[in-house]
Amino acid sequence: MQTIKQSFKIEYNYSIFFTHNLFNDTNNLLSDFFSAYTEQGFQRKVLVVVDGGFLSFYSGLVDDIKNYFATQVKHIQLAKDVIVVPGGEASKNDPDLFEKLARAVDIYGIDRHSFVIGIGGGAVLDLVGYAAAVSHRGIKLIRIPTTVLSQNDSGVGVKNGINFHGKKNFLGTFAPPVAVFNDLTFLNTLDDRDWRSGISEAIKVALIKDATFFDWIEENVTALAERDEAVMSYLIHRCAEMHTEHIGSGDPFEFGSSRPLDFGHWAAHKLEYLTDFEVRHGEAVAIGIALDCVYANKIGMLSDADLDRIYNVLVKLGFDLYHIKLAENDKINLRNGLQEFREHLGGRLTIMLLEKIGKGVEVHEMDADIIAESVDILEKYISEKKVLTEG
Repeated sequence: MQTIKQSFKIEYNYSIFFTHNLFNDTNNLLSDFFSAYTEQGFQRKVLVVVDGGFLSFYSGLVDDIKNYFATQVKHIQLAKDVIVVPGGEASKNDPDLFEKLARAVDIYGIDRHSFVIGIGGGAVLDLVGYAAAVSHRGIKLIRIPTTVLSQNDSGVGVKNGINFHGKKNFLGTFAPPVAVFNDLTFLNTLDDRDWRSGISEAIKVALIKDATFFDWIEENVTALAERDEAVMSYLIHRCAEMHTEHIGSGDPFEFGSSRPLDFGHWAAHKLEYLTDFEVRHGEAVAIGIALDCVYANKIGMLSDADLDRIYNVLVKLGFDLYHIKLAENDKINLRNGLQEFREHLGGRLTIMLLEKIGKGVEVHEMDADIIAESVDILEKYISEKKVLTEG
């Protein structure tokens, strides 16, 4: 018997740019990026896909894009039509939208030397990234996130995906973008709910990795809640920096079961489905963080003082930390969510819990009865308007 063994490595490089008014004709950031793609013999093309929810607040976006490519990026051929898809989780739940994007790639001749640009929130970027990754086995992807959540978290990472048969991100790929452009002026289109929602991912990464960053969030919580743009700009940059550092130094394609950046997410993913996505992802993550911190406190891992600080930061930002769906059906639905998360990880449960602010530890089992007690504690103290550590 003969055996051939194969081993090779692939290096990925991409930059995350921070700017304002990306498609203004005085902003050369995007055109400078495309200037690196001028090889003779290739007619590179660009297909742009836009989040319909964002477009409703930025009605001139399509004209601005067409004008920008006509005047600033003449060597790249822009597809005749800009494709619009619904915003929010609906974009990941409808398989027809994936087929629509795949057809557009075919119709407009978007080949592997060309680009797909996704402009929108995290869900739309997930859909667009998945379509780009599987069309022609991989088309160059540019992400232009338009929400706090996507600029500091999902839009800067390497994952793409859509939902399938009621399971979040069941279909997906690991396919890094070639660039990410964070236009901070786009955040002006957000309502207070979406502005706040993205902050939960910054709290998540601070809690498990950087106590100093959590201290900063705690000190600036009022400014964040009141939409101070300079403060939010720092939060997004630091959070994106920490996410990319983790991806680059850890397990970017998640071959193992360790996923520290999923802290608070096992319950969040289930809660999103149980509420038919009425609860935003960032809102669900805030609840998931609160639930897991109560659990860690119940098992003697997290101190009362740290739990109190975490709870108060989340409340001061305006998060509701309990939802009736957590307790529905005698909490069986939530327990099923833990099992689904186990399956998503490949059979071995790995959950990040807090030992203290700035330090997470991984556990491989969670007690269902203590989870249920933690839900009851959240409900009790939210209803009584008390901090969790008073009980």
